[in-house]
Amino acid sequence: MSRKSPARSRILETATRLFYTEGVHAVGIDRIIAEAGVAKATFYHHFPAKDVLVQAYVEEQSRLQQEAAAQLPEAAPRDTLLAVFAHMGEVGVSPDFRGCPFINAAAEYPDPAHPVRQTIDEHRRWFRELVRDLLALAGDPDAGRTADILVLVRDGLAVGCDLDAPAGLQALVRDAVIRVLDGAGARV
Repeated sequence: MSRKSPARSRILETATRLFYTEGVHAVGIDRIIAEAGVAKATFYHHFPAKDVLVQAYVEEQSRLQQEAAAQLPEAAPRDTLLAVFAHMGEVGVSPDFRGCPFINAAAEYPDPAHPVRQTIDEHRRWFRELVRDLLALAGDPDAGRTADILVLVRDGLAVGCDLDAPAGLQALVRDAVIRVLDGAGARV
């Protein structure tokens, strides 16, 4: 099973579009197969079960976010944190934004022992560690706790961007992060 197979890529691209816009459980395998233009046997060769496809979708979303974080220009830790959240605010006000793919999938997979949920948790650990490490570099005396607060802000941002009017949202995001950073006593 080649990870770079064109058929596998089409299946994953199709599933990504449908899962993100309509929800994981709302989209059936037959629809993904039809829209990806692959045979049922090809689908099952690459993804033996729908949950395997969902896990691959979550892994791909995580990979893309990690690549985006790696592309951030070198800057002071505070500026990097502000850039991360500013990017979230930009994405969140786009007309195609349908919430956070991780939060959306977690809502459909509430069992913390499920492999999809564990993959979501791995992504969240990565993001929390990224934020914690930046805070530690900035001299935050309790970088772990501040990171937990910023992850909670990020979750609220992901939900709020989907529910609230976009006007002024980006400024509000920046203000929220600055207030957390300033209140944490970090030298950022």
